[in-house]
Amino acid sequence: MEVKKGIPVSAGFVVGEAFVVDAEEVRISRHFIDSSEAEAEVARFENSLAKASTEIESLQNEAASTIGSEFTSIFDFHKAILADKQLHKEVKERIANNKFSAEYAVSQVLRKHARSMASMENEVFRQRVSDIYDIERRILRNLLGARYEQLKTMADEVVVIASDLTPSQTASLDKTKVKGFATDAGGRTSHTAIVARAVGIPAVVGVGALTADVSGGDIVVIDGTNGIVIINPDERTLAKYRALEADFISFKTKLAEMKDLPAETIDGIEIEIYANIGFPEEVEFALSAGARGIGLYRTEFLFTGESARYDEESQFRAYMEVVRKMGDMPVIIRTMDLGADKAPESISGHTEANPFLGCRSIRYCLEKVDLFKPQLRAILRASAFGNVRVMLPMISSVEEVRRTKQVLADAMDELRERSLSFNETISLGIMIESPSAALTADILAKEVAFFSIGTNDLIQYSLAVDRGNERVASLYQPAHPAILRLVKHVIDTGRAYNIPVAMCGEMSAEVLYTILLLGMGLRNFSVTPVNIREVKKVIRSVTIKEAVEVANAALALTEAKQTESFLKDKTHKIVPHLA
Repeated sequence: MEVKKGIPVSAGFVVGEAFVVDAEEVRISRHFIDSSEAEAEVARFENSLAKASTEIESLQNEAASTIGSEFTSIFDFHKAILADKQLHKEVKERIANNKFSAEYAVSQVLRKHARSMASMENEVFRQRVSDIYDIERRILRNLLGARYEQLKTMADEVVVIASDLTPSQTASLDKTKVKGFATDAGGRTSHTAIVARAVGIPAVVGVGALTADVSGGDIVVIDGTNGIVIINPDERTLAKYRALEADFISFKTKLAEMKDLPAETIDGIEIEIYANIGFPEEVEFALSAGARGIGLYRTEFLFTGESARYDEESQFRAYMEVVRKMGDMPVIIRTMDLGADKAPESISGHTEANPFLGCRSIRYCLEKVDLFKPQLRAILRASAFGNVRVMLPMISSVEEVRRTKQVLADAMDELRERSLSFNETISLGIMIESPSAALTADILAKEVAFFSIGTNDLIQYSLAVDRGNERVASLYQPAHPAILRLVKHVIDTGRAYNIPVAMCGEMSAEVLYTILLLGMGLRNFSVTPVNIREVKKVIRSVTIKEAVEVANAALALTEAKQTESFLKDKTHKIVPHLA
C-alpha cells in the first residue's frame, strides 16, 4: 500500500481500477514529399483543419449541454488557432517550399509556436502550451486517419490517473464510467479540476509522480475531500473507503432529491437560487437542477466565433428561446462582457497590453454604441414576453450607469417609432465587480434596481492577483478579509437602500462559503446549474441565527487560510459530505 498526498479539488470518495492515461504521441510516418504531391498535401491539410474545427465545435457544444457554458471557454483558444490564417500560410509554405509532408509541416509550425509561448513572461500564455500540443495531435490524427481510445468510450467503471488531461480529453469523459481523477500536475484552477468539480467527481491533483507508480488495473482510492490517493490499499483501508464511498453515493442520491424542495433555512427563511447560463440550450439543465430563475445569462456567445450574430433579430431570437422556457421566472440578461480574455480581434480591431484593465465590458459597449444599442433593443423586445431584466457588467463609476441609461432610453424611443412592444419599466441592475463599485455602492444604489456581486473579478482586482497565473494563484483568496468586508458592505448597502443583492460569481457556488454568505445577509445565489443542489442542501441544513454566528466569527479573523479552515470545519459539521 502506498499513500500519496495532493491537492483536493472535488470532494468525495471512490475506490476503483486505475485507467492510466499516457501522454499521447502521434508518430509521423514520413517527413518529405515529391514536388508533384504538394498540391495534394495542401488539400489534405485543409481537410484535416475542417475536421478538427468540426470536432472542437462538437466538443464545445457537448460540454455546454452537460457541464455548462462556464467551462467551454477552454475551446475558444483552440478554435482561434485553427482559424489562424498566418498559421495556415506557414504550413502551406513549408509544404510548397520545403517539400514537407502535411504532417511534418503541421508539427514543425505548431511546435515552433509552442516553444515561443513557453518562453513568454506572461504566465497565461505559457499555460496554453499544452493546448497547442492538443491541437497538433488533433490535426495529425485527422491527417493520418488514426483512431484512438477516447475516455468516453470505456466499457468499465474506472478512476483516471494521468499526468494531466487535455481540454479535449476532459470534454470527452463518459461521466457514467469515470468515477474519479488523480493527476501528477495541476491546481485548483486546472482544466481537470474545473471539470471534476462541475460533474461532482472526486478528484485530487498535483500529486507528483503518480503515473510512474500506478499501473492499469491497480486498485486506487481517491479521497477528494482530504487530497489523498492510495495505491493498492490493504484490506482494512479498502473496507474503510468502500464504506465511505457507499455513504457518499447515498448522499449524492439524496442530493438529487433536492430539486423540488424549497431553498429554505431550518427557521423558514426563503432563499432564491438562480442559475448562470451562457447558451439557450442550458435552460433545461438549469430547470432540472431546480433553478427558480436565470440570474446571469451571458451573451458573449452571440458575438464570438464563426457564427457571431450582431444583428438585433438574431439576438432577439436567442433571448426569446430562454424567456419562453422560463415562463414567469426571472431572466437576467447581462449585456455583452467583451474584452479582457474575451476580445475577438474581429470586433475590437486592436490588441491591448493589459486588456483586463483596458477597454472591456461596459467601457467597450459605450464606445461601440452601434453594437450596444441593437443588443438593448433585442433585450427590450424580449421583455414584452417574460420577466426580463437587464444587467450591466464591470461598472466602475456612476457616470457609466447614467450614460447607459441614456442609450437605453434611446433604444426605447427607436422601438416606439417601430411600434414594437417592450416592458416600459424594465429593471436595470449592475454587477459589482470592481472595488470602486463596491465602495460607492450607496451612490450606485440610487441609480439601479438591483446588484449582483461578481466575485471572480472583484477578488482579482481587489487583491491585484491574476487567478490564471500559477505563481500567484495561491494569493487569489475569496476568504481574504478585504473581500469579505467588501461583500458585506455591498449586501448591507443593498438592504439600506431596499434593493436586492445577488451573487453570481464562483464564490456563491462554493458550499464552503454558503453559510458565511447567508450570515452576511445574502438572499439570492446565482450559480452554475450543477452546483444548485449542493448549495440548497446547505441552506436547508442551517438556521439564520447559526449562519450569523459563523459570519461574525469569520469576519473577526485576519488570515484567509484561517478563515477557510474555520468555514470548512463549520460546513463539515452541518453537511459532512460537502466539505
